[in-house]
This record gives sequence, structure tokens and C-alpha cells, in this order.
Amino acid sequence: MQLTRRVGAYGLVWDAGRVLVVRDGVEGEFPELWRLPGGAVGHAEDPTHAVVREVADQVGLTVTVTRLLAVVADVATFSEDKVALHTDRLLFELGTPRGARVEGGLRGSSAAASSLAGASIAVAAGLVDRACWLSLAEVAQLPLTPFTAEALGLPVTPLPPGARRSGDRFPPPHPDRRLRFGAYGLVTDPAGRILLTQIAEGYPGAGLWHLPGGGTDHGEQPATGLLRELVEEGGQVGRVVELLGVNNLHNPAALGPEGRPLDWHGVRVIYRVLVDVPTDAVVTESAGGSTARAAWFTRAEAVDLPLSDIAAVAIGQSGR
Repeated sequence: MQLTRRVGAYGLVWDAGRVLVVRDGVEGEFPELWRLPGGAVGHAEDPTHAVVREVADQVGLTVTVTRLLAVVADVATFSEDKVALHTDRLLFELGTPRGARVEGGLRGSSAAASSLAGASIAVAAGLVDRACWLSLAEVAQLPLTPFTAEALGLPVTPLPPGARRSGDRFPPPHPDRRLRFGAYGLVTDPAGRILLTQIAEGYPGAGLWHLPGGGTDHGEQPATGLLRELVEEGGQVGRVVELLGVNNLHNPAALGPEGRPLDWHGVRVIYRVLVDVPTDAVVTESAGGSTARAAWFTRAEAVDLPLSDIAAVAIGQSGR
């Protein structure tokens, strides 16, 4: 069984008590099911740019990203293709420009003259065949994808067998490209100290102090992966208290243990984590070779360290 990873970006858009939803067409990922607008993040593409692009493509609406609301993961097995597809889905709150005109009601291939005229383009491609603004009560009557129901606080119904399309969606992996979805934590204790880990020699960023965390496993939820990494890299038991945002990293020539440059795309979600009962920071054997050591620092000490990009951003924002 081939284990495959993808990242998707989706948007929650409200207008006058109505939410924007789309229905996948026969060529979409979830034929005849309704979901939030959005779709796959391209290689090297920032997820915030991806969700803006997908909403424009699917419904012809210009949106802005307000904040990251949630991150969920799901796995689908396609026996005929011998593929297990893990998708990490980033759910963003979106806003529309002031004065933007939005229409209610159902939109489909006949909507070329409406403000959702972009839906007719998607219909031609077979990806999305309808788009509409509906109240939450109306959306609750539709067959929804699980991540959409969860995002809207509605009952989640498992997908029936065969509800997801496979088709030609699994091209051979590019030999020199890598996608890494990671979960990282701005980890603090009750005294306000920050836990950081130092990147080991032989890995990109060697010697820099980094946020605890790392790549999530196939089938693993991001927050669960982060708490596992926290035990492995720092010997701490923590609890996730807040989702802070998402960080995008593209390094077209990353040199790591593989011994040759690789085109790396990293999508990294950042959580705030509290360790209620801190102990001495210890890197456990299961952490692997990428973490040299871990330590607690005051914020004043941390800002003077050589920090990774993601650690610098998270610590800088925490001091505002």
C-alpha cells in the first residue's frame, strides 16, 4: 500500500448569517457532497494563497484570510489504486472586501450572470457543480463532508464506502520533491519559560534553536503528533491550549541526511502548549537524530539565541 500525503486549504465565509458552500461535481474529490470552498495546496504554495485562489476559481469571489480556525486530518484507502491518502486540511476564516456583492440561493451552470459566475467555470471542469449561500439550518439538511460538518459545529456523519473519488489523482511521486506537514509548539511553563530544541548536525538549520515538534505520521492528527514530539524531544507532557497559525517554508535545494539537494515544501502549524508540571528537558532516544538537545529559557534568554525562522516568529509574536 502506497502511503500518500496531501494538504488542503478551505475557507469559512459568512454573509448576513449565511455560509458559502459548494457541491463537488463528478470529477471532484467528494462527488455530490457539499463542503466548504477550497482545495489542494500546490507544491511550494503558501496555504493562505491556495485558499484565496481556490475560492476565486470555484465561485468567482475575492476573499482575504482572517485567521486559521482549525486543522484536521483524514485518511482514505483506495484499494484499487493500492493507495492510502492522508489529507491535512487547514480551515481558514475568510472575509470579503467591503461592499462586495453576494447573492443567496443555489448557483450552478446557469449562474453565469450572477456574482458567483465563477461557479460556471468550475462546472465546465467537472470539479464543482453548485455553490450557494445558506443558513446553518439549511446546510444541516445537506449531505456534508465530515470536515465541513465539524467546522460548522454540525453532527459528523462518516462517509459511505466509495464516496471519495480516486481516478487519476495519484501520479507517481516526484523523485526530488518532498512535502512535509508538521506541527510545532510555542511551549511554556507556568513561570513563562519557553522550551526550545536545538537542531542536530547534518540537518537543515543545524545549531539553531527550534520549536518542539516535527512531521506528523501518516494517519495522525496534528495536535496529537505535536504532543508525541514534545515527549520525544523534550521529555515533557503538555496540553494544547490554542492554535496560533500556519507557517509555509519552501527550500528548493534543502540538503539533509539524503545526501543530495531536495525540493522541500514544509507546511507547519503552530500551537500554544502549556506544560503544567515542567521537568528537566531531556531528548529521548525515540526522538531520532534531528534533535541535539532541549532546554528551558526565559523569554529574554530565548530572543538572544540563534533561532530558526519559525521559532523567531512565534517568540516574537508571543511578546506583543
